[in-house]
Amino acid sequence: MRTRTAVLLAAAASATVGTAALALRAGHWRLYADRHRIELTPRPRRSCPHCRGAGGWWVGGANPEMEACGCWSERRELTWRLLPRHAVPYDESPF
Repeated sequence: MRTRTAVLLAAAASATVGTAALALRAGHWRLYADRHRIELTPRPRRSCPHCRGAGGWWVGGANPEMEACGCWSERRELTWRLLPRHAVPYDESPF
């Protein structure tokens, strides 16, 4: 009975991960996860008529700068904190 339950849970987990990955790709998000945080950052849309998926364009003369396209730069980044980071000894004051 335990083996059957484990197989069913594994199948459900893989289906959930696949669905989440498809939703993130369709919504133009990039996922980063580790034990301290989960981050969702926006990605440029390939179908954007302004940047055509490049994320922006170069403007300026002698010192060009990249101007970000609004298809991704106007969307905010989402971050969820999971586990606190441990204090590193050199982060503390010496006295």
